[in-house]
Amino acid sequence: MTTPLSDLVRRLRHLEIRIRKAVEAQLQGDFHSVFKGTGLEFDDVRLYQYGDEVRAIDWAVSSKGHGTFVKTYKEEKEQQVLVLLDVSASLDVGDGQRRKLDVARDIAGLLALSAARQGSALGLFAFSDQKELYLPPAKGARAAYALINRLFSLVPASLGTGVGAGIRQALGLLKRRTLVVLISDFIDGNYERELTMLAQRHDLIVVQLRAPRERQFPALGIVPLRDAETGQVRWVNTSSADFRARIESGADRQEAELVNLCRRTRTGFLPLSTEGDFVPQLVNLFRYRQQFGRRG
Repeated sequence: MTTPLSDLVRRLRHLEIRIRKAVEAQLQGDFHSVFKGTGLEFDDVRLYQYGDEVRAIDWAVSSKGHGTFVKTYKEEKEQQVLVLLDVSASLDVGDGQRRKLDVARDIAGLLALSAARQGSALGLFAFSDQKELYLPPAKGARAAYALINRLFSLVPASLGTGVGAGIRQALGLLKRRTLVVLISDFIDGNYERELTMLAQRHDLIVVQLRAPRERQFPALGIVPLRDAETGQVRWVNTSSADFRARIESGADRQEAELVNLCRRTRTGFLPLSTEGDFVPQLVNLFRYRQQFGRRG
């Protein structure tokens, strides 16, 4: 049974109010700063003046023979936003009350409502190992409600994961510099090159979703475990110290590799858990944008 759109919006609005109050209390800043631009955008051209940098010359305009012109720029006041969302089967895991996918949808819905209030254009690209849903960036409450409705009713056609493929498809769709919020559990490999390209071309924030039981698996004895994406079932001794150590070390290694990749690419990194209240954790997204997200 699906939740009515009005109930979804009401719940997300309540979360948005909580986040806004937390941001204002902790950061003394603007809740909507996540949507502000982080650089310069082309404004106009003017005649070259002594002292102007040669690299600022607009050669296409100057070649028309009416003089030498240089480009002028203005600070970006707002930024187009794309939520790049992993909806593969591994996000069905959670703490019993909330799955990683539930947290991911809430974040996307919150950003959509906040962008609408700010007058910023926000879009969605949901992927598994293929494109599942693409909604181009759009402004306004109607667009935000449509995005929430489509996202919360989405039933992915595929169970697989392809983070790199999802990023490649998104890169092909983005024609201007965009704030990309990439949300995934990153239980995948071979996406480093694509993530680096995305960080070079756009303003990127990586949100990694975690379920505590994936790191600290309960000791249930010998039980069958089914891979959510492949459907493969295998029997394992979950009480084995070796099994539990391998699970934890594998999660630690995967997380460390992602953190290092984000550090190398100067990308904002935000880990979010399905356990407990994720609103205080989400405030870190706004803290990153306010304190470290501005690039010239």
